[in-house]
Amino acid sequence: MWVEIKKVQTLMLAEMWKQYFEGEGIPTRIMPESGLPIGQETATYKVYIPEDKKHVAEEVLRKL
Repeated sequence: MWVEIKKVQTLMLAEMWKQYFEGEGIPTRIMPESGLPIGQETATYKVYIPEDKKHVAEEVLRKL
C-alpha cells in the first residue's frame, strides 16, 4: 500500500522529491491531487511511498 509523504504545488517539485527519495532507495510515485493526468505543471501533486518505507523516508527528511 502506498502512503502520502509530501504534497507540493508543482510538477517540478514533485519530480525533485521523487528523485530524492529514489536516490535514497525508496520507491516513489507522484500523482496529481485533482486526478487529472500527470503533466500539468501548476497542479498540486502528492508524493507517495510504500507504507513499509515510511519510517525510512521520515528519517531521511529529518536529515534535511
